[in-house]
Amino acid sequence: MNAPTPIIFSDDQADAWDSVASALRLAGVDIDDNLLMPPQSEKSSVMAVIGKAGSGKTMLLARLYEALQEAGVDIISGDWEGKKRKDRRTLAILAPTNKAASVLRNRGVPATTIHRILYTPVYDPEYEKVAEWLAGQGDRPEIEALTDVALERAWNSYQINKSVPAALASAGLRGSDFITGWKRREEPLDIGFIDESSMLDEKQFEDLQEIFPTLVLFGDPAQLPPVQSSGGMVFETLPKTRVKSLERIHRQDAGNPILDLAHALADPDVDFHHFERLVEEAAAKDERVEMAQRVEAQLMARSPCLVWRNATRIRLIHAFRAAFNAPLDELLEGEPLICDGIELPLKHRKRRLDLEAKGLIKGAQVVYLGPGRKPGFSRLHVVGAEDPQISAASIVKIEKEGEEEPFIPFAARMGATFLHGAAVTIHKAQGSQWDTVQVFAPDIYAASRMGRMEAGQPLWKRLAYVAITRAQTNLRWVVRNRLALPTDPLSVSDLKAPAVPLALSAEEPE
Repeated sequence: MNAPTPIIFSDDQADAWDSVASALRLAGVDIDDNLLMPPQSEKSSVMAVIGKAGSGKTMLLARLYEALQEAGVDIISGDWEGKKRKDRRTLAILAPTNKAASVLRNRGVPATTIHRILYTPVYDPEYEKVAEWLAGQGDRPEIEALTDVALERAWNSYQINKSVPAALASAGLRGSDFITGWKRREEPLDIGFIDESSMLDEKQFEDLQEIFPTLVLFGDPAQLPPVQSSGGMVFETLPKTRVKSLERIHRQDAGNPILDLAHALADPDVDFHHFERLVEEAAAKDERVEMAQRVEAQLMARSPCLVWRNATRIRLIHAFRAAFNAPLDELLEGEPLICDGIELPLKHRKRRLDLEAKGLIKGAQVVYLGPGRKPGFSRLHVVGAEDPQISAASIVKIEKEGEEEPFIPFAARMGATFLHGAAVTIHKAQGSQWDTVQVFAPDIYAASRMGRMEAGQPLWKRLAYVAITRAQTNLRWVVRNRLALPTDPLSVSDLKAPAVPLALSAEEPE
């Protein structure tokens, strides 16, 4: 068997690694010698590793996770935590959205959302025994409701995905069978890695500091600040000695035209017209970049067109629906949605937590799979969630240009609210990535004409940077206000369902 390829860090990555390692030693974890110790300090510690796209932040985070795991640190997923041990050290790897967390999971890093770590599931005592057995903390239980075959399925599932809920689902259980509710986390954890920390607002940052005495933030300073923030990013408030900056490195990203364009935006001499010439030149040399004459409706079903102005977003959504002959009074299976929050009275707090724990948090990307079995319910695929296919009471709103009140094709009395997701603002796209991204360039041009500055940078450049770095493989820079008709009808055949669908709660089964 070949030895693994050794890690070769750039100087700035090595410096960041050493700084994080020092902070972890104070927290009781020595990743150089694979040792767990009592914490060396009672003081809280927050530091940041920042860098633009391609600088190696995610690779560094992944290597740190592997080192912590090798040292014996318990990785907390938010699904189930197991028995508390006096000498254990814990790590949670978090992202603000399901989609951002799924980007890390696709790279082998077990990330979950911030919300899933703030609220923990309460397990039925019988099924808690199964969870303990799966995690190696107890003997194989005898459960009246589960046969030996079902327990074997659960065991085999857990060996593959290390998820207790997924294992119990493979044994034929619904979420409401084994999770009786959700509660605010009462006991702190040790170490938190927060990816896409440019999206954090002050309240989330405060919540995280209450839970983690040691926090490491990973973020991109060229992103847009959170809409609800006072204008900056939380890592900008840290002392300079607590922030490590990574420069661009040339590994697998060498020769990536999308990253070349993103970094060209840092040149103060590049105006909008110069930048479009750079896009045109990149498109002439590399098929991964295209100067597109129209928006592709087919792509919008899974990869929203990125825009700046709400009016553009609404027009594109209606053009998308018209292109697929969507009726006014109902949704087609396969239409994309964006969760806009939960509309429930305070007395239904448990139900709200249940919905949010399943991934229906503000900004979550969702695909409509069809009506549920109860009036007002929808079957949904939550993009990036570990258990993506659920049923929920839904209120769908389709905005109309120039009208304050949206059109509502159907709605439950209360539940999760959704806007259409065929087009989204660049702000809401932060933290997400898609294989192919369509950027509506006329909106970026409109921002450049306004001459607005944000944090010392022209707004149009920040918009363009965020938009084009959402593309993993291909960038379509759309230069005209036109829509290409789809080649195929909408479908949900590309969305893989779990073996057993999970219900949302014991109170509202589908």
